[in-house]
Amino acid sequence: MKKLKKIKIKINGKTKTIIDKLTLHKLINDIKIPITKVAIELNKEIIDKRKLKKIYLRNNDVIEIVHFIGGG
Repeated sequence: MKKLKKIKIKINGKTKTIIDKLTLHKLINDIKIPITKVAIELNKEIIDKRKLKKIYLRNNDVIEIVHFIGGG
């Protein structure tokens, strides 16, 4: 059985170890974030949500997830 390679990323300032070849879409699902209510930044670039399934995370990627909060 082949051992899965692990990589380290940062999510909102916290280091997390994940398996290599994980997509940004899968990560967002795994951490149970409602995709419609957030903006996602990868390495200081805002990500188009339609491309989440095509973006594979790499070692030392930095992800910021910002929640929208309504109010008045």
